[in-house]
Amino acid sequence: MTDPAATPATTTDASATTGPGPRAHRLGPREQVWRGVSLLLTLAGIAVVLSQVFLWNPFGPTLLTNQFLYVVLAFFLSQVFLYLRWRRPSPTPAAADADASTDAGAEPEDVRGERDGHGDVDHVTEPGTYAVPWWDAVLVVVTLATCLYLASRAEDMVTLGWDFAAPTHVAVLAYLLWALVLEALRRSAGLVVTVIALLFSLYPMVSASIPFPVLQGVQYDSTGAALQHSLGVDSILGLPLQTAAVILVGFLVFGVVLQRTGGADFFVDLARSVFGRARGGSAKVAVASSASMGMMSGSAVSNVLTTGPMTIPAMKRAGYPGTYAGGIEATAATGGSITPPIMGTAAFLMVSFLGIPYAEVAIAASIPAFLYYLGIFTQVDAYAARRGLRGEPRELLPRLLATLVAGWPYVGAIALLTFLLVVRRDEAQAPFVTVAVMLVVAAVRRRDRLTVAGLRDIVLASGRAISEIVGIIAGVGLIVGGLSMSGVSLSLARELVSAVGDNVPLILVAGALTCFVLGMGMTVSAVYVFLAIVMAPALVSLGVDPVAAHLFVIYWAAASYITPPVALAAFAAAGIAKSPPMATGFTAMRLGAVKYIIPFCFAINPALVAQDSLPQVLLALALSTVGVFAMGAAFEGWMPLVDRRMGMIVRVLTFAAGLALLLPELATSISGLVAVLLIAVLLRLRPGSPGTAAPTPRGALA
Repeated sequence: MTDPAATPATTTDASATTGPGPRAHRLGPREQVWRGVSLLLTLAGIAVVLSQVFLWNPFGPTLLTNQFLYVVLAFFLSQVFLYLRWRRPSPTPAAADADASTDAGAEPEDVRGERDGHGDVDHVTEPGTYAVPWWDAVLVVVTLATCLYLASRAEDMVTLGWDFAAPTHVAVLAYLLWALVLEALRRSAGLVVTVIALLFSLYPMVSASIPFPVLQGVQYDSTGAALQHSLGVDSILGLPLQTAAVILVGFLVFGVVLQRTGGADFFVDLARSVFGRARGGSAKVAVASSASMGMMSGSAVSNVLTTGPMTIPAMKRAGYPGTYAGGIEATAATGGSITPPIMGTAAFLMVSFLGIPYAEVAIAASIPAFLYYLGIFTQVDAYAARRGLRGEPRELLPRLLATLVAGWPYVGAIALLTFLLVVRRDEAQAPFVTVAVMLVVAAVRRRDRLTVAGLRDIVLASGRAISEIVGIIAGVGLIVGGLSMSGVSLSLARELVSAVGDNVPLILVAGALTCFVLGMGMTVSAVYVFLAIVMAPALVSLGVDPVAAHLFVIYWAAASYITPPVALAAFAAAGIAKSPPMATGFTAMRLGAVKYIIPFCFAINPALVAQDSLPQVLLALALSTVGVFAMGAAFEGWMPLVDRRMGMIVRVLTFAAGLALLLPELATSISGLVAVLLIAVLLRLRPGSPGTAAPTPRGALA
């Protein structure tokens, strides 16, 4: 969920929670002060969120909604200027190579062993993070003071209508907050999305003068626009920030706690114990560990940077080329934003847009996520079979039972969170309850007992993760505010429907291309918010299920992570694999081909997102499983279950049959099933060609 300092800002959705662990280093006195400031701001911010979520406030009445959001901005938006510099330094290639080849937990000799007792040793951030220049220090103080003052006058805003007419000094603060949010967005998400947010935020000031009637709307003067953006409830303080403050903060803290208490190592060991001996075991370990990391972070790039330094070298040692190893890691990591129980930021925004429990979103996303990883597993297995790539020796792998016994707190945490989400259906309180249980277990457990220094690191990592997400979400709110204030969002959706008529495939293709293009320069959450307002209503009006329509946007917005020419996740993996970035991107694109196909299928077959009767959902799951397996085999030119090569004509026929199995018409699906079975039988009856790999050992497709 809701990306690390070493990665470009445009890659982020939640980077600070994950990524290769920075080397421990000593802090100077001034840096210790700023670290202390971050610690206090984070603790105060989380305490305010807890009081609002659990409706517990020992110091007075529960905060008003706008008052609560200003306090959240005060404690977390201010930290954007503490952690992110005006211009991020680019690491040298040598440094990047050193980082990529260093284990996540490596520490220099001069600080190793000081984790538990020295306050001047930092384990969370890169060196220089807390060396805050004076201009950023000013921005921290100004942001904190501005937001706290506005919070203190929140009741006047409501009772006196300050979002339409406010005192002069409040109007000045409104302009100031507008500018601060844009700068925080630039530092958190990059220049492209900031320019887009700026243009949309200025749009209400010129909307009546636009020459195209469909784009004309209500017009404001500059002060009116500033007041609406900063004091109103539809822009900076709108639905995205409300969702982030109430729901997303808890999941970000959960992800940090899970990782900082050893969850990342556990999931890698679990994947190795289950898949390590299988054919192509190192690649399957990479897929499984990246899928598991998706439960801690919905960020593709930070997922690559966390598991990649361990899995990519292992795949290369097993015989996979660098481009293929990097492609596998990037493709598997990209699935994090669509994998329950913790999905990317956009999924939590989807909860607010649709007004449904998060559990329903997670359940709906389960089948597509399963099919996505099934497609990757099938291709990985087929590739290994075609080239005779074996798994690791048993003696080099962790034992499954021992791994589960050692990692029972992590299994229990995921189980508890899932229970609270699905049964209790309280997505706001569930992560905090789970975190409390995990911290208690970590405090009393003898193995890897959590220390005061470890707890401090968790708070600091949480603060950075939350601050970057708040910086992005507050900026995205300006886009929503611009569309809402001008009133053009509804007219755009109507005109879109009018232009395409009732041609659902056409609007799906147009929407996919729009998502992909916007995803090149914007975060997934920003793309989702924009298209959830403009395109999703058009899809729904044409009969597409609302959940399917919104998931369609999320899937295609995330596709840019593995699709050249941008392919940020693939390029990050290429840096670790030392392979050509574009070649790695195209390999990732082929391995993730199901990601491009599945959204179209569930848009016309809602059973694939659990929006149908249980028998229909189970039937769709069974047929689509066979279909995705067939398509994966076709992409690699190898049928794993019968271990036979496929010629080009057979590959095309197998792909077409697999695709038919994902369509809603039962007759079409049955025809596809018969075709797949017939092809498999005929391939099995054909004698194995020279060089055919040995039959698949038991568990190879596990």
